[in-house]
Amino acid sequence: MPELPEVETVRRTLLPAVGAKITSAWDSGKCLHMMRKPPRKKLQALVGATITTIRRHGKYLLVDTDRSQSLLVHLGMTGRFRIQPAQSERAAHTHLVLGLGKRELRFSDPRRFGQIDVFEREQERAHPALAILGPDGLDPIDVVGFLAAAKARRTTLKAFVLDQGVIAGVGNIYASEALWRAKLRPTKRTKRLTKAAAVLLTEAIREVFDHALVNGGTTLSDFVDADGKAGENADYLWVYDRAGKPCPRCSSMIKRSVLQGRATYYCPTCQTP
Repeated sequence: MPELPEVETVRRTLLPAVGAKITSAWDSGKCLHMMRKPPRKKLQALVGATITTIRRHGKYLLVDTDRSQSLLVHLGMTGRFRIQPAQSERAAHTHLVLGLGKRELRFSDPRRFGQIDVFEREQERAHPALAILGPDGLDPIDVVGFLAAAKARRTTLKAFVLDQGVIAGVGNIYASEALWRAKLRPTKRTKRLTKAAAVLLTEAIREVFDHALVNGGTTLSDFVDADGKAGENADYLWVYDRAGKPCPRCSSMIKRSVLQGRATYYCPTCQTP
């Protein structure tokens, strides 16, 4: 599933749509995440509006207009949100098309785990998808609050950093990468996290995000940006999907385990349990 760097890469490559007027709105009528269909009437009500800003919080894209409404898009596992010529052939499994004159904003999603909604910006923080999110992963992290939240939990560090209510945007790839950067074992219990380790971990989360953004995000199978370009960060991952290969730091063999249903990669030597 695309994580913060991938969604941010999509956001940046969608920016040429800012200033465009929405001339039409079409949806497939098929169910997406949680069997919810795109809100057709709300989408049709966006026709005539101008796109003013494209934002992101965690893994959610937020397309603001010069009206009081904004479009919310979550890519799910296989979603693609692209700017394409209006005359070009639409991809299979296209579920949303916003006309922008000679261009179109198109959302396609073969597995249909994505999400599309329209909301009133004044009520943004009340939206069910956004209300549960913690601070965005590219915003400064309050280490004191982060440590206090960790001490209050009875879970592993891996599960803790995956909690979108703690830091919005961290997913499975970057959780493994950040814990490796901070030299912390994914199975370490949150109650054992020290202040010094919390500082290292919060810094590592931002470092792995910045590292991935430089490389256009991580494409393992489906991810492309709004121009259709795959990310190159898979070539620069330190531990994720590198089981049996040498640790870049100490040369021990990277191990793979399954933790709470997720593939987890770590160095058994330089990541302290």
